Amino acid sequence: MDRKDWPLFEIFIRPKNGLSHKHVGSLHAADARMALDNARDVYTRRGEGVSVWAVPAASIAASDPSDKASLFEPADDKVYRHPTFYDIPPEVKNI
Repeated sequence: MDRKDWPLFEIFIRPKNGLSHKHVGSLHAADARMALDNARDVYTRRGEGVSVWAVPAASIAASDPSDKASLFEPADDKVYRHPTFYDIPPEVKNI
């Protein structure tokens, strides 16, 4: 396989102080192992992460921004899903 034909991988890093992985960039690699190795070298040079995900970009299904209304506005009709009906005790600092 020629380098120009390598698949694109999306790279996600979980920082030391975070709980969730964050998208940090993309790179081309021959396989998943190479993508992980290259992501480590490129995106965690200063020891920023504790976990790396390399996901083939072709495997990611994404919505189109123009579909925002049909995807997200129906939730606005369901006010019971919003925590505005609950009293939060003062000792609770973050939810």
